[in-house]
Amino acid sequence: MTSKPMTRNPANSKHRNRSPATAKKLGQLHPRNPHQGRYDFSVLTRALPELADHTITNPKGESTINFSDHQAVRVLNKALLANYYGVKFWDIPEGYLCPPIPGRADYIHYIADLLAQTTHVNADNTPPTGKEIHALDIGTGASAIYPIVGSQSYGWRFTASDIDPISVNTAALICEANPKLKSAVKVKLQPEPKFIFKNIIGRQDYFDVVVCNPPFHASLEEAMEANSRKQHNLQRHRGKNESEQISRSSTKSGNAAQNLNFGGQHKELWSEGGEIAFLTKMAKESQSFAEHVGWFTTLVSKSENVKPLQLLLKQLNVAQMRIIEMSQGQKSTRVLAWRFDTDEE
Repeated sequence: MTSKPMTRNPANSKHRNRSPATAKKLGQLHPRNPHQGRYDFSVLTRALPELADHTITNPKGESTINFSDHQAVRVLNKALLANYYGVKFWDIPEGYLCPPIPGRADYIHYIADLLAQTTHVNADNTPPTGKEIHALDIGTGASAIYPIVGSQSYGWRFTASDIDPISVNTAALICEANPKLKSAVKVKLQPEPKFIFKNIIGRQDYFDVVVCNPPFHASLEEAMEANSRKQHNLQRHRGKNESEQISRSSTKSGNAAQNLNFGGQHKELWSEGGEIAFLTKMAKESQSFAEHVGWFTTLVSKSENVKPLQLLLKQLNVAQMRIIEMSQGQKSTRVLAWRFDTDEE
């Protein structure tokens, strides 16, 4: 197994490891996240002219899109990836998860802070950069968002895994079509869905960090109920005219299952036992791969799952455990991180 390098970075103001405490109090994104404030549609449309076909004006006279229209959300993502990450060729199959990029980027930036504060400390207090950092994305989906953001923000190398062949093929095509991603991201199919790390982490592999956005619903019904609440909140925060426009779009889209504004297949949104079952399995299996991973991390969507997972990790005798709180507007979420070996710190 290749030993983990200790990165020493030159001073780099772009990646200064500033404390995000003030940002979190204000419900803002991480200080290094480029997606601050309202989207600049003039800039994004220059990056992807197709976005103009989906741009509307809200009652305040501001440019926006109908966030209940999954096609509009998909095109907005294409524009964001083209403008901020230089990814010119990106698309996903109909019905697959189209994740909100600002929140996904926050995860990567907070993980960069975690590495800078623990396993890759340097005199300049900056996050590690370059391909010597190897990250593993569990459940990358068709979008490959985490490898895109991580490789283009910090130059990290990624292995991305998924149990769905269509997601794997799509993510691989995205990486193959973009020169910036081709040498930075390797996509692998997990042939046995009952496993998370087995078949993906080889005997000679070492990953500085694992990232994961687990399926958090236990059933299709639960996922649809959550989507209905999301749709209601989207309409409630818009003016009357825009709400009517959204309503007409929703009617045209058919039933609720077809109107998931961020899409998502079974394997992406829900699994048997929900988030807690998936993360329990991930934690238990991680023990067998302790020597191959610096930090295991995962998003935890449901706050009530944090304490049971912390208790489990203590039972597994982890050496370190952290909860990283993230806040985006009115939404709060968190990253659970743990590691078994601290000998190199």
